[in-house]
Amino acid sequence: MISFLSGTVHRIAADHLVVLTYGVGRKVHVTPDTLAGTRHGAEIELVTSLVVREDSMTLYGFTTEDENHTFDVLLSISGIGPRLAMAILSVMGPDELAAAITNQNADALTRVPGIGKKGASRIILELENKLPKITASVPGPTLSFGGGNQQVVDALVGLGWKEPQAEEVVAEVVRETGAEADTSVVLKAALKVLGAKR
Repeated sequence: MISFLSGTVHRIAADHLVVLTYGVGRKVHVTPDTLAGTRHGAEIELVTSLVVREDSMTLYGFTTEDENHTFDVLLSISGIGPRLAMAILSVMGPDELAAAITNQNADALTRVPGIGKKGASRIILELENKLPKITASVPGPTLSFGGGNQQVVDALVGLGWKEPQAEEVVAEVVRETGAEADTSVVLKAALKVLGAKR
């Protein structure tokens, strides 16, 4: 089981990184926030979960223990696979998810592509007893930010939004925040706008 990965960012794609460790490139699926928070050639440390299926072994990486634990808890819910769990963590962090569960706020969960009212209510019900396990926040590695608007668009498309819609919202956010805005700021603002339009 691979539970931690440290190395150099060799490649950045729409939904994953290739991290070079001792001459071996490992493909790690990460959230858009993590993608926006690194650059080619940067050193990175990720807490990881290895998901094993009959026909695949897929590595998922997170910048904090809290995110990783929340991912594992989400996978314990029937009907939630790794892709949907990553989408949830891309739209809301562990603390925001914990708050949504505590406040029975199904609307917050429906901002995630692929989750409707019924699914949100079921997730809240199933996470109620597991909530104490995901409320504590553990600091993770500090990342330097870089990238561009196209990287944000690619990340949003990877989460399930159509490219024209993603491009329109990113352009709108850039106009409001300024062309020099940090990529992570643009990404979070775009997710907020898209969530409100659902």
